[in-house]
Amino acid sequence: QLQLVESGGGLVQPGGSLRLSCAASDSTLEYYAIGWFRQAPGKEREGVSCISRGGGTTYYADSVKGRFTISSDNAKNTMYLQMNSLKPEDTAVYYCGARLGSAAVQTVCEYPVNVRYWGQGTQVTVSS
Repeated sequence: QLQLVESGGGLVQPGGSLRLSCAASDSTLEYYAIGWFRQAPGKEREGVSCISRGGGTTYYADSVKGRFTISSDNAKNTMYLQMNSLKPEDTAVYYCGARLGSAAVQTVCEYPVNVRYWGQGTQVTVSS
């Protein structure tokens, strides 16, 4: 069973940057569609950015387009989310997730209910 562990969250001022990492327990990460999701208090979990199986296609939610960058390093079995120009509304617990199958990358992000494996989450707080 695939295990995912996030790291890199923290407290940052508006306009600042953070880099999240998601380490997989084995070398099969490249065979999943993977992504970053977030959940703010009182809100549903939403897809932030996803990357297709093999890493050829990426998707970004409109709210983070131009500010966040998703990437993966298959040699390290790790996925990253570089977050720049952070805003208070980016405050949430960020989760990485992996989904089996051949769904389009946008579908992976828009339907977190179908994600098979989740990490434990890492808190990101954007505040002055």
